[in-house]
Amino acid sequence: MANAPGVPTWVDLSTTDLKSATEFYTDLFGWDPEVSPEPEAGGYTTFRIDGRQVAGAGPIQGDSQPPMWTTYVETTDAAATAAKVVAAGGNVLLEPFDVLGYGRMAVFLDQAGAMFAVWQPGTHGGGEIFGRPGTLAWNELTTRDPEGSKIFYGSVFGWKPQDMPFGPVVYTEFQLDGARVAGLMPMEGDVWPEDLPPHWMVYFHVDDCDEAARRAQELGGTVSVPPTDIPPGRFAVLSDPQGAFFSIIKVTPDRL
Repeated sequence: MANAPGVPTWVDLSTTDLKSATEFYTDLFGWDPEVSPEPEAGGYTTFRIDGRQVAGAGPIQGDSQPPMWTTYVETTDAAATAAKVVAAGGNVLLEPFDVLGYGRMAVFLDQAGAMFAVWQPGTHGGGEIFGRPGTLAWNELTTRDPEGSKIFYGSVFGWKPQDMPFGPVVYTEFQLDGARVAGLMPMEGDVWPEDLPPHWMVYFHVDDCDEAARRAQELGGTVSVPPTDIPPGRFAVLSDPQGAFFSIIKVTPDRL
């Protein structure tokens, strides 16, 4: 689905070593890095493919935050979305604020504690290229409260849940205006460590899942879930050298 209010349209990385992370991802995905010239941006880096922006990265703000990828959902009014988040039982981590004229953002916890953000576009409209290797493929909520999450995100963004069998669990696709925009995986069973918090996972397209996982290891990353076949394609869960988790997927043609 194209960039629109209620659709995840941007992802960025918060990291303890921006230089090392930039080298890792540019090698793995063929991204071209562009450092923001404003001193206030703190070296924030936009990654591009063929000149079009696909993701971003910046230094961690604060000592308590681990390296992580953040999912941004587009909104026309960050302040109004913040009010909806609170009304639905979530919490505001960062109140809406201006980002150097690029837009406005805010950061939240949903009702179960998963962190996500919203982006109100200014001159920065989010991702500019999708559906090819190195671009954002999917955003997926992993949570121990699937039913509460369906209500929460429906209240905040108008998402409609569509449940479907997925092995031993029920997977949920969130839809908006009939198009799928995100997923929900319930944290059920012994495969999920007890200390793993609910979170949003980002997926990037790759041409060859096995080769990309192997290359990530060569570059200092870790394979947390080895390449595995699932209905949408073949995927793996990786972490970069600083410990930020992300997924890769070779999508079957009918899912593009």
